[in-house]
Order: sequence, then C-alpha cells, then structure tokens
Amino acid sequence: MEKVAVKKIELLAPAGNLEKLKMAIIYGADAVYLGGKEYGLRASAGNFTIEEISEGVEFAHKHQAKVYVTVNIFAHNQDLINLPEYLRELEDAGVDAIIFSDPGVWRISQEINTKMELHLSTQANTTNWASCLFWEELGVQRVVLARELSLEEIRKIRKKVKLELEIFVHGAMCISYSGRCLLSNYMAGRDANMGQCAQPCRWNYTLVEEKRPHQQYPIFEDERGSYIFNSQDLCLIRHLPELINAGVDSLKIEGRMKSIHYVATVVQAYRKALDAYYADPEGYDFNESWYEEILKVSHRDYTTGFLFGKPKSEAHNYETSAYIRNYDFVGLVLAYDAVSGIATVEQRNNFRVGDQVEITGPQTDLFVQRIGEMKDEEGKVIEVAPHPQQIVRFKVDRAVRPWDMVRREVKTVKEVSKE
Repeated sequence: MEKVAVKKIELLAPAGNLEKLKMAIIYGADAVYLGGKEYGLRASAGNFTIEEISEGVEFAHKHQAKVYVTVNIFAHNQDLINLPEYLRELEDAGVDAIIFSDPGVWRISQEINTKMELHLSTQANTTNWASCLFWEELGVQRVVLARELSLEEIRKIRKKVKLELEIFVHGAMCISYSGRCLLSNYMAGRDANMGQCAQPCRWNYTLVEEKRPHQQYPIFEDERGSYIFNSQDLCLIRHLPELINAGVDSLKIEGRMKSIHYVATVVQAYRKALDAYYADPEGYDFNESWYEEILKVSHRDYTTGFLFGKPKSEAHNYETSAYIRNYDFVGLVLAYDAVSGIATVEQRNNFRVGDQVEITGPQTDLFVQRIGEMKDEEGKVIEVAPHPQQIVRFKVDRAVRPWDMVRREVKTVKEVSKE
C-alpha cells in the first residue's frame, strides 16, 4: 500500500532585512514574514522597500519558501489612501500572503480582488473558535492565534474550523493582550499599534504613595526598582509533538529586530527538532543539544507562556529586564578553500588570533576552532579583526561552507581574571 505523504507543519521565521531573510531560509525556515516601509507594526525593524521585497520573494521561491508581509497596523483614514496601490505592488512582487489585523484592510483587499492569501494577525486577539469561523467564512486562509491560548483551547478550535492555525512558539512575550499596548503611547508618545513601541514594559518601576510624591519605594528589595511587567521569553521547542498533534499548521518565531545570529540559530534548532520528529514520530526523543543551541542567542529566561495554563509568577522576571548574552556572533563564512583549508570570513564582531570560536551551519556540524595566523584581504598578517565587515582569512580544522556562523563564548570577569 502506497504511503500517504504527511503534511508537515510550517516553520515561520522573522526577516528584519534582506540578509536575515536569506539566513532564515538557508537555516531551514519554510516561510518568512517581513514588513514594508509602511503599514507594519515594527517601525524600528530594518523593513523592506518594494524592490527588496521582490528580491526577497525571488530568493525565497528559489528555495521553495514563502514570504508573508505584515499590513497589520490599526489604520486611520489617511492610512487607507495609498493602501490599494501598496497591496497591488505586493501582489506584483509575488508575495504569498499579507498579515492583517484591521477589518478595513480586509475590506480593501476584497475591493481590489487580491490573489494573495489573507492571514489574520495576532493583534486581532483571536481566542475562540467562533471568531476563527467568522474569519473563515470571510475567506481568510489563516489565523495567527492570540498568545493567551492553552493547548487544550487550540485543540478545540482545530475541531471547529478548517482554516490554518498559526501560533507563536519562540521569542519575546508582551504583557499586553496579544501586543495591544497603550503604555508606549502614554509614556513615550509612540503608538505601539502603529509600529512604534518603546517597550516601556521593560523599564524599571517603583511605587509612589499619593501624599509622598517625592518618595519612591521599590516593590521588592531591589535598589534598581522592579520590573513588574517583564515577561520571560517564550520557548516551546520541547513541545513540538503536542503542537503538531493539536493540529497547528504554522510555528512562528518572533524577532524581526533580532540579529542574524539569533534568527539562524533559533531556526536551525527548531528545524532539527521538527525533522527528527517527522523522520520517526513514534521513536522521537528530544535532543538537549537543540535547547543548548538556543541558549547561545541573546535571550531572557524562557517560559512556556499560556500553553499549559495561565502563567504564574515564575513566568515573569521581577529583578531585571537585561538579556542573557553568553555568545557573540563574530563572523560569517563567505568561502572555503579545500586545498589550503583556509576560510574566508566577514567580521561581525571584534576577534583576534588565539580566540577559541565555534563554527556551525546548516550542513556543518558544530566544532571548536582556535584562530591561528590570520590575514586581511590584501594578504597582510594581522593580530586582530577590529573593523565591521572586514574580510579576513584563517585556517580551519574542518571543512566549512558559505553561510556558516563563527561565534565566541563571552567570558565573565572572573574567567578573564584567571587567565
């Protein structure tokens, strides 16, 4: 009997700029999402011109990946003036879907009869099957579910609707309901719902009593204040089988403003986990090395969010909003000469002769390399590569490939003092 092909869950990655788009796809993303210069909710991300979107779509489609573009602001009247033309430009560029939250955007997409798929953004706060069914009946192909849903709630929604369900599995969590925040507008004059969030939830706060306006009291015993809104980062890599069996169609990684090291490392870890599951669902066993990899990117402590019920106090960090940063991304491999064993690397962070680095990539198993003699682009022997995107060459012990990453562990003050 012929074996029926199983539809695999989509791994969806952020693309803050063209380089991140390419890295995400090379490292295993099935699709990427990005924002144009207008109409998106990440005004501080690199974002794409129409020409860059076209180039990104061409690269993605060449690698059998898809491109989704965010059009998820809550539009005012003036925002609608150029929207029909913008949607036509996206369609002409070959974009596979737009991600929207405003019913007005949906209406205009219908008026121009766009052929792009319509994905409802998490900003629309969809938390029940009736809302999903409403959008399904209006021709929406996918709903990005609110982050506030449990696994059991997702299962119940799946039983009621046919449209695709997308959920966030990794990245920063917002203390506001699915990201609809008013704090930024009130405190910094920057509207989070128009793409300009200042992240005031990461600021430190103290308590002030009405009749003592000049006295500030820490909510906990911390002289720096208390980060009362500071959620930990979401990480569901250990729970992929449950999500697959719940009927989710797409797993979304947050982080259009993150580095290419973050995007590549997180995508690769989830890719390996998903591939291992589909290779042998019955014998699947989680590999701790996947989790160890994502600990190497800049992150806050991890939580499973709402997946197994409402988060308790341990899902928030009440002491600091600082990132945990254990590794620096120092270089990107451009080329490798198999005869000489010399790698050509583009510098992304200061490194020098004698540094011990890790090298890893989509087809390159992680290995540790101590940098010996190093030369610049002109062949001059150098001790340090201090210049951004400086081209350097040094010998490596194993074969490497273009797109491989070079990173270095960050040493603590204590470790440095021992040397």
